[in-house]
Amino acid sequence: MARTEVQDVLQGERTIDGSTLQDELETVDTTLDAFRTVDIPDGDLNGLPVSAKENICVDGFPATAGSKILDGYDPGFDATAVKRLRDKATMIGKTNQDEFGFGTFSTYSAYEIPKNPYDTDRSAGGSSGGAAAITAALDTPHVALGESTGGSISCPSAFCGAVGLTPTYGRVSRYGLIDYANSLDKIGPIAQSVHDAASVLELIAGKDERDFTTADRTVPPFSEATVDLDEIHIGVPEEYIDFEGVDDRVRDKVWSAIKALEDRGATYEKVSLPKIAKDYALPSYYITAVSEASTNLARYAGMRYGLEEDPSHQGFDEYFSDIRTEGFGMEAKRRILLGHFARQAGYREAYYIQALKVRQLVIDEFKRGFKNFDVLAAPTMPIPAPRFDAVEDLAPTEIYAMDTLTVGPNLAGMPQLSLPVDTVEDMPIGLHLLADHFDEETLIGVGKAYEDQIGFIESPSL
Repeated sequence: MARTEVQDVLQGERTIDGSTLQDELETVDTTLDAFRTVDIPDGDLNGLPVSAKENICVDGFPATAGSKILDGYDPGFDATAVKRLRDKATMIGKTNQDEFGFGTFSTYSAYEIPKNPYDTDRSAGGSSGGAAAITAALDTPHVALGESTGGSISCPSAFCGAVGLTPTYGRVSRYGLIDYANSLDKIGPIAQSVHDAASVLELIAGKDERDFTTADRTVPPFSEATVDLDEIHIGVPEEYIDFEGVDDRVRDKVWSAIKALEDRGATYEKVSLPKIAKDYALPSYYITAVSEASTNLARYAGMRYGLEEDPSHQGFDEYFSDIRTEGFGMEAKRRILLGHFARQAGYREAYYIQALKVRQLVIDEFKRGFKNFDVLAAPTMPIPAPRFDAVEDLAPTEIYAMDTLTVGPNLAGMPQLSLPVDTVEDMPIGLHLLADHFDEETLIGVGKAYEDQIGFIESPSL
């Protein structure tokens, strides 16, 4: 993938012609179904072309979060992350996703299912699949705003050969985000290079009075972040690199990338962090996430947002039941039911409260790792992007297990960077770098060093 100079566009040193971009998008999106809606102004664009995942509110665009129950909903305002880009960027469209972010392959959308730009018979990943697919496919400089709850920036970035930067929880405002799980959701950039992602994170980060969970911290100049690899010590968690579900070819490519960093001065060693393993992180994440989701989705009942019918011929219970039956997809219904079960009387202490306690153990384990290492490194996803027919054969529990390598750091609120380092069967493989809370600068510095000294993988050809 050739590096684009987003910084030139942001600084006004390069302009983007709207008609040229429109022609490219028509060709790309016809193939990939990545965009939900597109609106490109005529003439030169006002700065960088930016898209947003469908669950991020943008004035003038619908925000359905990939769900039929929000069909027709126009928020009429900008999310804080979008508002902070307005002076330097033009919003060109919204990208397809799994319904409310519930998925790993973007196959749970009520609308189009985005395809992988390297092979359109394969998944683009989820839940920010459209964002990663369109970013990897475009030749024009472009950055997408994605959102991650359990890996929804890293996963599609790895599958599509893009760079996904998930910030620390609280680094970027969630105001204007249609929630999946409030204590887990994070908005972050998906880009064509680490430098591009860093440039956009620098613009959207910072304290927001409309989101009390944002951290009151100075935003560093992320676009200028650098590291000396001679001073970087990398930890490779055994629980991730030796996870039984990791394809041997993926493991080999990730080891090669780690050793390439070693050849340029970094040091590494394997480390055991038992409480980030599947048996701890995965159940804690899913119980926490579905519990929060079930409360968030209670507001969608055909009265204030999106899908509605004439309620005059039936009572409230029947009306709400009919609307939610029609509007929610099967995966959304599954997670609502699981969440209600985990929170109800008699089960809350046994499941939800226990999950929160395990979550703290996972955070503590990561913190222990970062006492000795600057970053942790692992595969982003255990397999290359699967074919759609293979996804159809997976049981829900098998799909949930695909997130084993990404749910831990998301549960802990740690910053993450997925960057493409090689291919298997001509499909991209992602290296996942993790850092301590609010240490995005180290992640970005290591990622930029990798790109500058080792290079990019080949771009997809549609």
